[in-house]
Amino acid sequence: MAVFSLRAALVLAALLSPASLHAEGEAACARDVLVAGSMQRQAIEQLEGGGEDEASLCRVWRRHVETMRRIAGVYGRCLSGPERTERLTQVQTSEKEFAGLLRSRCRGM
Repeated sequence: MAVFSLRAALVLAALLSPASLHAEGEAACARDVLVAGSMQRQAIEQLEGGGEDEASLCRVWRRHVETMRRIAGVYGRCLSGPERTERLTQVQTSEKEFAGLLRSRCRGM
């Protein structure tokens, strides 16, 4: 019984070690960055599709702003160096631009 408990403790310690947690975090970030890139492409496609009227445009813009905020969170958490700076700047600029459009053209919609 003591041998089993010792083995279980060693396995648990290995699983919870900083290196394994870091590797798990890297894998999650790699997946999250891929998903964020896909979300970004979809958001751009939706913008290009526009809307039939002002109300539908406002809905597209709202979704775009929310999506850019989520993507910025992923890029801020998972990327580093120049790539982080470039991608964050891109999505934050887009978010600010469309948030401004929402404020100026979508009041009450």
